[in-house]
Amino acid sequence: MNETQDRGQWNNKLGFLMAVVGSAVGLGNIWRYPYLLYKDGGGAFLLPYFVAIITAGIPLVLLEYGFGHKFRGSAPLSYTRANRKFEWIGWVPAFASMVILSYYCVILSWAFNYLVKSFNFGWTSNPNDYFFGEFLKLSDGPFDFSHFNWSIVIGIVIIWTINWYYTYRGVSSGIEKVNRFLMPTLVVIMIIIVIRGVTLEGATAGLNALFTPQFDKLTNIRVWLDAYGQVFFSLSLAMGALITYSSYLPRKTDLNNSAFITAFANCGFEFLSAIGVFGILGYMATQQGVPIDDVVTQSVGLAFVAFPQVLLLMGPFWGKLMGVLFFTSLIFAGITSSLSLIETFTSSFIDKTGAERKKVATIAGLIGLATSLMYATGAGLYLLDIIDHYINAYVIVSLGMVEAILIGWVVGASKMREHSNAISYIRIGSWWEIMIKFVTPAVLGLMLVLSVIDEIQKGYEGYPTAALLVFGVLMVATLLVLGIIMRSRPWHNPETVKYSGFEHDYYKLEQKL
Repeated sequence: MNETQDRGQWNNKLGFLMAVVGSAVGLGNIWRYPYLLYKDGGGAFLLPYFVAIITAGIPLVLLEYGFGHKFRGSAPLSYTRANRKFEWIGWVPAFASMVILSYYCVILSWAFNYLVKSFNFGWTSNPNDYFFGEFLKLSDGPFDFSHFNWSIVIGIVIIWTINWYYTYRGVSSGIEKVNRFLMPTLVVIMIIIVIRGVTLEGATAGLNALFTPQFDKLTNIRVWLDAYGQVFFSLSLAMGALITYSSYLPRKTDLNNSAFITAFANCGFEFLSAIGVFGILGYMATQQGVPIDDVVTQSVGLAFVAFPQVLLLMGPFWGKLMGVLFFTSLIFAGITSSLSLIETFTSSFIDKTGAERKKVATIAGLIGLATSLMYATGAGLYLLDIIDHYINAYVIVSLGMVEAILIGWVVGASKMREHSNAISYIRIGSWWEIMIKFVTPAVLGLMLVLSVIDEIQKGYEGYPTAALLVFGVLMVATLLVLGIIMRSRPWHNPETVKYSGFEHDYYKLEQKL
């Protein structure tokens, strides 16, 4: 049995595509993209959005698919096989994925609770006061951990049990199998939500507000950075997930075509979500007799305040049915993404230590569950907001920039392109190398610099400096330290890191053909 089969392998290309699209399609597709599309110029925002897909999204997906497939390992192992000095870079996204998962599971716990509440409108007549007051029991600040919420704890346990179970079962029997069910079901649910949303009274007002182009906003650099940020984060780039998932592919597989399918499937789902969300928000604005601006919000405010308010307006039948569908869609989208996060962490430790998957998955699940419990306190929302901001604004952006530079310049963009082209029906040209070596690092570097300048000038959301240092800066530093520590530990089998896909006769044969 070869090494890939020992680690696990997808049953076929469809299973892989379901998993990687599931990794990409997450909560941000449903509650972040519609808001950005509306805020950043409506129909005009599609221009920078598609430019971002072409210049950063697709190039980085191609890069990570080729990198993971070529070196046949998790992020730490792939980086080690490319250059042993780079191992620590692979560990940072491995640990960052667990940090993200620790609060991602909490949001899914909220969705699970609200799914149950959908059957009787359990959020009362004032969803805003209920969510922040009675449900979250929000405290006075990020250092006030009072008011432990047991209903959120129960949801956290359920979500982590699901993640543990399917990771425990392995790649083909667990992750692939559940994604084959969840992804098609999620699409069907979203189509139902969209059909109902666009047929509501006032839906046209919402869609007009969403798609009316405001071309003057395209002169704002922030709009372009928002587009790159959305594409970057929604495709799960620089998180190690795509590198890990592609390492489970058979040696003969169409990498380039898969990358394009992943990018455009994610894009299509975001667009579908935006239509459904704004059709429903248009109905809400019409029913309340207020401008669409007054009901548009993003993130948790959209999912747990605005939507419950809309559901109340729809009446007992449609309101409860749409509530069940909407919160089920959040749970399904979140689980498919969370599985890729825990697999990124689990695969890294399996490769490094040689430990059995079941043991590593169980330990990871217990550690993750314990970490998630701090978000079930009164300070949970504050911690989530700060940590998520630092992960997305600094850790992931930095990793993406470093990844493009190191693989593009040191490992060799031309070698990566040759590898992918040798086994793909669609061949990528030299434009890809230009993107990876110049355009993508420049854009991500600009995003990073602007974020630092903005934070120095304004802080973040009015949080005290101490909270930003403890939960933000210290967390980032800890990820770097953990990466360096793991690099200093020996591999369970030194021969493992000597493996290189380029050295196999298979690839030489493919290039001749």
